Amino acid sequence: MTTSPGHPTPSAVVAPGGEELPLPRQIAGLDAGRLRGYREYLDYHEGRRGAPPRRGRERVLNFAYARSNVEKGAAYLVTGHRPVVEPLDATPEARVATTAAERVLREAWDANGLERLDLETEIDTAVLGDGAFKVTWDEHQHRAVVSAPDVQGLFVWWAGDDVRRVWRVASRYSVDAAALPSEYVRASGGARPRTVDVVEAWTVERFDLWVQDALVESRPNPYGRIPFVIYPNLPRPKQFWGVSDIEPLRESIEELNRALTQLSRILELSGNPIAVLENVEEARDIAVQPGAVWEVPEQARAYLLDLLQGGGVRLHVDYVDLVYRTLHDLAETPRIAFGDGRGDRSGVALQLELDPLLRRVARKRLIRGDALRERDRLILDVTAHHTGARFEGIRTDIEWGPVFTRDPGMFVPGAVPEEALRLPAAATGAT
Repeated sequence: MTTSPGHPTPSAVVAPGGEELPLPRQIAGLDAGRLRGYREYLDYHEGRRGAPPRRGRERVLNFAYARSNVEKGAAYLVTGHRPVVEPLDATPEARVATTAAERVLREAWDANGLERLDLETEIDTAVLGDGAFKVTWDEHQHRAVVSAPDVQGLFVWWAGDDVRRVWRVASRYSVDAAALPSEYVRASGGARPRTVDVVEAWTVERFDLWVQDALVESRPNPYGRIPFVIYPNLPRPKQFWGVSDIEPLRESIEELNRALTQLSRILELSGNPIAVLENVEEARDIAVQPGAVWEVPEQARAYLLDLLQGGGVRLHVDYVDLVYRTLHDLAETPRIAFGDGRGDRSGVALQLELDPLLRRVARKRLIRGDALRERDRLILDVTAHHTGARFEGIRTDIEWGPVFTRDPGMFVPGAVPEEALRLPAAATGAT
């Protein structure tokens, strides 16, 4: 069994003296490249990267194109979805199980606010490249609890060369020490800190809880399953971790901000023109202002530098438009998706222009559909384990809403046809 590529199995990680390192210290050195990529993508999304280098105190422009594209894509993808339960056969037992499963899932979706959680998680997944859900049981509220852990704290081990066969998941996070039992904090040694690092390790058979470097709890897995659903934003072939939406956009974002900063400087200088003096050895009190009179020697020449002459600015604008188009092409989000409806176009022309977005949404919904079905199955399994209910002879599915909002009374000749508002079968990526 192996971990992420290049990392040994945790049980093989030992200290120089020969003893096995605690799990929190083992995962401290895992997946450094993946975690570094997460931080870079977050920097682009939050606007901390993408601006051209600043020289001295000069002003630079850094527009939030990464955030705009990510949130626009999430808004089109997560639209009015809901769980669906179907019986596998027509037996009375299957129908009863279907009704009970529908009620449990509906209550779980409402109690956990899953429509809102899914939108927030989709934005996070698109930025980082990976998403996750966790399903556990709350003894006090007597219901399944769904959360979306930060993938920056998740570590996964899979069997052999099959990344789909996950056999161990570790979740690392920090909590307020007051939220933990005092004996857990004492077992970690030292003075009681304000916050402590916690690591949960899950296999199908066991659950281990570490506080700092101390193993404070180890017992059989109460669910009989690893309670995590971890999925890629968009998959890399033969790899477990996915691709961020920001990854292909970084160079375009940087170049667009650089070109716009340069154009801004040109316009700023044109509004505050530079006085040029030729054949003058010394000059004083040369002010560029209305009504100013300059006295220059007979052979000298004075004029204002016009940076806008000869159509130079048009070249910069055309280049900005070219980079802007490249950014939208790489994001597979046409400009019309942002409300730019230039000119009169037929419904067919609009559908063709929106086709890249429809196909991208379809590809992502294939992945999200699998993840949400697995999450719903986890909700049912956890509920069955703690309540004794039986959910056999059923299958769960996800019904997605249309990509675009519909108003049947607003369809007019030449508008986008109603069937274009739904994902066509060809939108799954087949050509």
